[in-house]
Amino acid sequence: MAPPFPYKGMTRAELDASYNNRAAVADFEGLMRSYRARSDALYAATPGQRNLRYGRGERQTYDLLHSGQADAPILVFIHGGYWQSATKEDFAFCAAGPLAHGYDVVLVEYTLAPEATMTRIVQEIGALLDHLAAKEADRSRKARIVLTGHSAGGHLAALHRAHPAVGAVLAISGLYDLLPISLTWLNDALQLTAAEIASCSPSQRIGPGAPMIISVGAKELTGLSSQSRDYAEGCRKAGEAISALELPGCDHFGVLDDLADASGRQLAALAKLVGPQVSAPLGTGRPTV
Repeated sequence: MAPPFPYKGMTRAELDASYNNRAAVADFEGLMRSYRARSDALYAATPGQRNLRYGRGERQTYDLLHSGQADAPILVFIHGGYWQSATKEDFAFCAAGPLAHGYDVVLVEYTLAPEATMTRIVQEIGALLDHLAAKEADRSRKARIVLTGHSAGGHLAALHRAHPAVGAVLAISGLYDLLPISLTWLNDALQLTAAEIASCSPSQRIGPGAPMIISVGAKELTGLSSQSRDYAEGCRKAGEAISALELPGCDHFGVLDDLADASGRQLAALAKLVGPQVSAPLGTGRPTV
């Protein structure tokens, strides 16, 4: 077998660097502390239920935050962390924008690698969607679920766009081809198999599914930006209903600030895709996060 490097002209070190979002931030730990503080403020100001269960696993839980709108549609947010770090509480602040647009927001937790394989992680998100579909079957929701996620969460959202409960997908700075991931330090925990690279790469499973927005920051590292560009092109060639959205001035984490902003570009694009859920963003009295 031929050696994997150079991969698309990159050495192993260059490929690692093209996905190292932490190293691209001057103070990553400080950024995460600020995210957690913003998330804590949103939880304190927003009615809802915490740590509801969709399975028996320790991390098979979700939070449901209420917009205050009767029979509000549901937006599901899957956090990132390269499938091996972070929690829903780290990124809950992102719900501020969707809540203001009249969505009830589900913040998803899932088992991380190396405890869970990629196959199991993907199955857990499917189980969460099955659970929500069954739970909401007798309620008068306005539409099917809007499924969104960031980074690894964008990967998981894209993989489930054909789920019958999903009406639209917003995949943010996602990973759509697991082959280059398997060649980086990220695979130390993931231990991706050849079968998983094939079955769990959205780029290799393009087919009929919900309309989708593929968003990415204009200042992303090359690994992320190229993955979004290539996946969007593959979806277009397959005739799928997708739109690509580049967010000016945003890096891999700035895209989350845009989602948290009720006037952000991603929510504006989502409103065009599925229609506005309220005539104008709701005045909820929640803190600016």
